[in-house]
Amino acid sequence: MIGIGYKIFLRLTHVKYGVQLSLKGVPLIYNHRGASIRLGDRCVIKSSFLSNLVGLYSRTIILTRIPGAEIEIGDRVGISGATIYARTKITIGDDTNIGGNVKILDNDFHPIDPQARLADDKERIGAAPIEIGKNCFIGCNVLILKGSRIGDNCVVGAGSVVSGRFEDNCVIAGNPAKVIKKIV
Repeated sequence: MIGIGYKIFLRLTHVKYGVQLSLKGVPLIYNHRGASIRLGDRCVIKSSFLSNLVGLYSRTIILTRIPGAEIEIGDRVGISGATIYARTKITIGDDTNIGGNVKILDNDFHPIDPQARLADDKERIGAAPIEIGKNCFIGCNVLILKGSRIGDNCVVGAGSVVSGRFEDNCVIAGNPAKVIKKIV
């Protein structure tokens, strides 16, 4: 269960959460003004070092960065020490488990163009929505990059770097990640 103080903070930042939200430790959940974060029913967010024995490097961070950004997390999703950072939209389906230290980033953080970087032109930061299907398992230390789509029932191997589109029922692994097996 979450403390009343944290519930007030979530309400003040317009974070919507379903019934039985369970926090182990204190995550950083920040919703930018004009953006939206929705956590489904019975989500479990682990944010303390010993809450996941894979070893968490930091607490869970879920944040929208600009007005209009969206994060939609389905029902019964488990998250352990992950960073979910949106400038556009990140969708995570029901019953998905996100392993320790995963990073889900729908943007490049800085412009690719050197002149735009020097000018700190935030309008030129590349970004594209991420969609993770239902009943997926994302292994520890995975990096999911902008524009990626992972279909339902997929497994992403530990340490993979995901960029691209993957159909339902696949085991995905590597850097760059590729389908290594279909799940029958």
